[in-house]
Amino acid sequence: KSKRILRQDVASVLQDPFLFSRSIEDNIRIAVPEATHASVEKAARTAEIDDAILHFDQGYETPVGEKGVTLSGGQRQRVAIARALLPNAPIIVFDDSLSAVDAQTDLAIRKRLETEAKGATKIIITHRINTAKDANQILVMDDGRIIESGTHEELLARNGLYAEIARIQCDR
Repeated sequence: KSKRILRQDVASVLQDPFLFSRSIEDNIRIAVPEATHASVEKAARTAEIDDAILHFDQGYETPVGEKGVTLSGGQRQRVAIARALLPNAPIIVFDDSLSAVDAQTDLAIRKRLETEAKGATKIIITHRINTAKDANQILVMDDGRIIESGTHEELLARNGLYAEIARIQCDR
């Protein structure tokens, strides 16, 4: 019973998500087979993939091919994000799932998540400081261990690994 409850309460999006050789809508709806088209579209808008879908000749009925080969890496990630949002799970884990999108799209998705998944606890695993900096709590890991924790400002002030990574990423 506990595994079933965990699966209901936690949605996850992986860096390299698996997509089925079906339509985009079917891939989003897999999480909630009875979902309406309107709820699929809402999840796609939150994941910033709706406009791209509508540019395909077949729209939401566009087949994605085996493992999503007809989509870019960022599009696959955003379809997977939409799939994770559909069940309205109270906990959503994003495991480097914004790595293949540009910084502007990353920010847009995170802003939409603030309103569309407002009540959910969002755990974001990332290497990007810009993705992490707005989090309530940041945990910095090194060699499988938590070595720092705090807010963006607190971690910058400590001048540890987080601050070093921030300097490197901001100097690009």
